[in-house]
Amino acid sequence: MDKLLEVKDLHVSFKTYGGEVKAVRGVNFNLYKGETLAIVGESGSGKSVTVKAIMRLIPNPPGKIVNGEILFDGKDLSKISELEMQHVRGKDISMIFQDPMTSLNPTIKVGKQIMEGLIKHQKLSKKDAYERALELMRLVGIAQPEVRLQQYPHQFSGGMRQRVVVAIALACNPKILIADEPTTALDVTIQAQILEMMKDLQDKIDTSIIFITHDLGVVANVADRVAVMYGGQIVEIGTVDEIFYDPRHPYTWGLLASMPSLDTDEQTELIAIPGTPPDLIHPPKGCPFAARNQFALAIDYEEEPPFFQISETHFAKTWMLHPDAPKIEAPESVKARVRVMPGNFEKPIQVEGL
Repeated sequence: MDKLLEVKDLHVSFKTYGGEVKAVRGVNFNLYKGETLAIVGESGSGKSVTVKAIMRLIPNPPGKIVNGEILFDGKDLSKISELEMQHVRGKDISMIFQDPMTSLNPTIKVGKQIMEGLIKHQKLSKKDAYERALELMRLVGIAQPEVRLQQYPHQFSGGMRQRVVVAIALACNPKILIADEPTTALDVTIQAQILEMMKDLQDKIDTSIIFITHDLGVVANVADRVAVMYGGQIVEIGTVDEIFYDPRHPYTWGLLASMPSLDTDEQTELIAIPGTPPDLIHPPKGCPFAARNQFALAIDYEEEPPFFQISETHFAKTWMLHPDAPKIEAPESVKARVRVMPGNFEKPIQVEGL
């Protein structure tokens, strides 16, 4: 597959009164044409900071891209000027934020907000931009677009506002669409509608998506590949089948065990991950998950693990995969959750021992 985006050894820090918060620490991943990559993890794991660094939306000060490369279209986005980046944002890479109400200007009509990017990046006339805005409103499923374009954001429901935000993000047919927890502020019914709409739109406009979420149920429905983040690092990455049916990192086990399911037996207990995420002002020595990992080895407290390759597409950053490490299977709580996973996969992988 064609590689659209390559993130290499990305480090992002924030200067605070308490010290330097190392929010992202050595993140590496690729995004390929036409795929959806989901980035999952607890709050504070570095998901949103990673994608905001790609968009160069890290406020400086206090934030700063300390090291790394963000390679897109022959350029390193971490090194180009702000003026050059303005031609990338909205045109080649667009972003959908969590809360649609804060993403829209309450004093400007919705139509003008959609047309703004078309006029700036596509150099369309006002008439052509208006026609394109009508098309986009229809594309995202908003009825009576002629009327709706003349209205203000407060006249839309939460789900409709998010559809408008999606229309703005798609206005210039971006190569990459970044969705930062786009359904968090919506109820579950509207969430399902927005996710279904995004899947349909991806097929129609042939864009690649980076989807940020903490909801593994969402991941199962929308992603091709999944990157699991913890403590500012990616700790496991693989196809959606590999992450759900053959998880190898103990943190991924914890996330799966804590995921509720409608099919779960009443007696099946949801297991919380003990402890708290690491202090990223003083990152722990060794594996950042060691203090919360019941299977931690002595080396986990001394040396940071490398990535171990499980398959051509599956990698995990844990000493448990070292050839000399004791063989430990996923806990029964994880196996139980895998057995009742929603049937979102055409050919579920049968993993020995699970």
